[in-house]
Amino acid sequence: MTNEQYYSLIQSYEDARKILISRLEILDHSLYGNHTESGPVHTIQSRIKSKDSIEEKLKRSGKTNSIANARDYLLDIAGIRIICYFIDDIYNLASALKRQNDLIIIKERDYIACPKPNGYRSLHIVAGIPVYCLDTMEYFPVEVQLRTMSMDFWASMEHRICYKKNPHGREQLSRDFKIYADILEEIERQLEGYSDVKKKIE
Repeated sequence: MTNEQYYSLIQSYEDARKILISRLEILDHSLYGNHTESGPVHTIQSRIKSKDSIEEKLKRSGKTNSIANARDYLLDIAGIRIICYFIDDIYNLASALKRQNDLIIIKERDYIACPKPNGYRSLHIVAGIPVYCLDTMEYFPVEVQLRTMSMDFWASMEHRICYKKNPHGREQLSRDFKIYADILEEIERQLEGYSDVKKKIE
């Protein structure tokens, strides 16, 4: 894939990313109305996959690094990470997003209800975003990860530390990080008692 092909590929994904961020910002300030002092979102982060990352992921999948394969097989060229305050915020925001009838929910995995064995928790949704260009419309996927601040802290530290260590210490690190995940989950559960979100959903 040449640089020119890469920039041609990502343009529509960049448009889809911007469209979805705008919708999320609107939902953030409108979802709870006057029921809470702030919306569900703490921060929104986003990115477009780099050329090297696209080529490496296609290679791992046994595919050639063509534009057609990138569009056919990759659902995470555009990605958005939403950091929320509480778990209820995550599900309320995800529910509101899924009610927008011009979006397509392509894939959903709930690692909050069913965490990964290593302790990873997050709600993953791949949404098809309608992108209009002149007289045509096409859906482009955007991967959305929704986490609380403690989930994001754990995931960021686990990636930073565990992927930098040599394999000899990895098993112990995995056990340690599972313990940390359990501790953070318990802290999170106690802090949920201070949330005023339930006023909105009751």
